[in-house]
Amino acid sequence: MSAVLTDTRGGPTPAAVILPWEKPARTGPDFPGASRAAEARLAEAVGLAASIGVAIVHSAALPLRTRRPSTLLGEGQVESVALAVKEHHVQVVVVDAALTPVQQRNLERAWGCKVIDRTGLILEIFGERARTREGSLQVELAHLEYQRTRLVRSWTHLERQRGGFGFLGGPGESQIEIDRRLIGERIVKLKKELEQVRRTRGLHRRAREKVPHPVVALVGYTNAGKSTLFNALTGASVYAQDQLFATLDPTMRAIRLPSGRTVILSDTVGFISELPTQLVEAFRATLEEVAAADVILHVRDVAHPDSAAQRADVLEVLNEMAEGPDAALDPEWTNRMLEVLNKADLLGGLDQAAERGAGEAIAVSALTGEGLDRLRLALDERLSAGMVVTDVAVEPADGATVAWLYQNGEVLAREDGEDAIHLRVRLSQADLGRFETRQEP
Repeated sequence: MSAVLTDTRGGPTPAAVILPWEKPARTGPDFPGASRAAEARLAEAVGLAASIGVAIVHSAALPLRTRRPSTLLGEGQVESVALAVKEHHVQVVVVDAALTPVQQRNLERAWGCKVIDRTGLILEIFGERARTREGSLQVELAHLEYQRTRLVRSWTHLERQRGGFGFLGGPGESQIEIDRRLIGERIVKLKKELEQVRRTRGLHRRAREKVPHPVVALVGYTNAGKSTLFNALTGASVYAQDQLFATLDPTMRAIRLPSGRTVILSDTVGFISELPTQLVEAFRATLEEVAAADVILHVRDVAHPDSAAQRADVLEVLNEMAEGPDAALDPEWTNRMLEVLNKADLLGGLDQAAERGAGEAIAVSALTGEGLDRLRLALDERLSAGMVVTDVAVEPADGATVAWLYQNGEVLAREDGEDAIHLRVRLSQADLGRFETRQEP
């Protein structure tokens, strides 16, 4: 979709962002996201639109009394936006809501420019950010699922084409029917390729289980600082920018904790309110990394004015993953979650940030490094819960067993004797079973 937003005259495309919203006090079903302040939601929508390189020349939050089937907005609001479009020479209007194909077509006619809704905008961003083949497949699948419902407004040459010869002559497929068929065929192919990706990920996870290192997955609202925290903990140089959806493709690195234990840290795609259903399904392969994690680090931008609402949005997506017969997350996933309050430097320090958290939440600044030592210790403690401490004696010549214990467990004490090496080791139940199997004659 990137070609849609290209200004043939050169330079950024002039764009407007419109936020239709209903007041929370309104009775009846609320418009999605009505629990948030309109100003905060509009600022997020402007940030989303700006992240694809357009120039925001106008933005407005328009209260809705009722949602009109034809245009969503009221007649007066449509006219006021049309005046702004003409005044600022707007080429693209972003409506931060889900538009039906009919609403999108009618608004384009009324405003004389391209109109995209929230789903189309997020797909545009994802299309620019995907780097790996897996990410590209996921974005293409989501885009086709979205576009398939909008072919009714994508073509003007819908007259039937004649086809065949002699008695086979007659009306052939219309252009829209051809496009639907081709899109359907491509969707089937993409789903098969993504299923292969899931199988490959499953093989990788099983391989990690054979030489088990715990997996710690970073999750959180987009632009919460997950990639910056990932780089600070691992010393990696994963792309991290102050922009929404800077990370789409999962990245994994091994890190050492204070106990000497090795863990695998996984950086994943950020969540957002009203995440399009097409993307939730398309990115299932990526989200499965979260499901397989031993610890889920929920990274919050504690300095953001809407931090509490962002937290609720992330938990809602994770809850959806834990529901239904094909649930990716187990019902006890909350027991594996540890909350990280990031960007404490913007609030004046760790103490000020900690006041906005609860329970075991840990305040850090991924940018300055404050609080990271405490986070590493907390990860050690969380991973040690449920582990057992056992005393073992190993023959001095059996260096392989000693090395195995150091690699797979946490050696708390060691005493080298003439006849045996005595070790006190903390092991997981699974590793204890593997060790006992090794010791069997």
